[in-house]
Amino acid sequence: MSAVGALDGIKVVDLSVMISGPLAGMMLADQGADVIKVESPGLGDIMRFLGSSKGGVTGIFLNNNRGKRSLVLDLKKPEGLDVLKRLISEADVLIQNFRPGAMERLGLGYEDAAKLNPNLIYTSISGYGPDGPFSHRRVYDNVIQAGSGLASVQTDPGTGIPSMYRTLVCDKTTAYTAAQAITSALFSRATGKAAWQHVVVSMLDAAIAFMWPDSAMDALLLDVDVKRSPTIGSNYAVTELADGYVSAGAVSDAEFKGLVAALGHPEMGEDPRFATAQSRMGNLMELVTLMRQYASETTVDVFLARCEEFDVPASAILKLEEVADDPQVKHNQIFVERDHPVAGRVREPRPAARMSGTPQRVSDPAPLFGQHSDEIVQELGLDAAALREAGVIH
Repeated sequence: MSAVGALDGIKVVDLSVMISGPLAGMMLADQGADVIKVESPGLGDIMRFLGSSKGGVTGIFLNNNRGKRSLVLDLKKPEGLDVLKRLISEADVLIQNFRPGAMERLGLGYEDAAKLNPNLIYTSISGYGPDGPFSHRRVYDNVIQAGSGLASVQTDPGTGIPSMYRTLVCDKTTAYTAAQAITSALFSRATGKAAWQHVVVSMLDAAIAFMWPDSAMDALLLDVDVKRSPTIGSNYAVTELADGYVSAGAVSDAEFKGLVAALGHPEMGEDPRFATAQSRMGNLMELVTLMRQYASETTVDVFLARCEEFDVPASAILKLEEVADDPQVKHNQIFVERDHPVAGRVREPRPAARMSGTPQRVSDPAPLFGQHSDEIVQELGLDAAALREAGVIH
């Protein structure tokens, strides 16, 4: 087995902020790439200041920037721009998620960067894309949830009111999309298909592509004579038991029989009103009333034990602070706990994919602001002390 990751030897210049770009860069770092996070003096990446923190280090910054080296560079100074150009000329990948036009105003649009480095994978991430009627708009994750249809998928069937996913799902799916596209572009370069590529990813594109495979199983079919049915996800629900909450699935008649047996009433599975999917739909109000009653009389532990006995897919609703103690999570060794030099004890998930030949790593903790500025410019053959004195690096 190789001791290095799949992207060992790849250098990435990460100019991005927040999550859509930084998380993509972090995934590349976990795969062995040398990722240099370039930030501006002063605020830098705003994720350094949002949410829970210790010692001035936030959890959300740690979660999206491990494995990187930090260079704080003043791009308003010509010397700072020269340092960045030099860095780009030696890089394999550039990631930026500024609004369209910002990099071009710096003289570092993808055509400009191609002249500096004809083998660069230049990655542009934006909210709506590089052009079009909305391309100039500022966006956040919730805005794309609304515009992509994701929020409508979360509509409460009782009230008809749409709602947001309480996680930055569009930012994260964009990051995963970008990381996969970057590695594909690197493979194309390595196999001689294309040396230079501009990888363009919009949050809107990524969100719709993420949603469509299941949420649009009905909307995909356009003819008027389509036999319409609810989507699979529209049936997802939380079940309240006597002492907690669970979610269980029962698609087939056999699974329904197992589910009612888990609730302590196997006779429901033989009741003509509920024995088939068709009959259950015809007696839905009675079914719901009985199942709510039986659920209120059943504890979580008893229900889950019976679900395992009757082969019913089910899980308790775990809080985030409970997930790490779940037996399967422990078995999979998903979490790594370690000491951050400033933030103290931290818990992080390892990279999800396990690779036998080129293993992924839980990279070094996310860097402090400007932690590696001197060493990075020295690697470029520049005088770090002089650049620091001139205010070019921090």
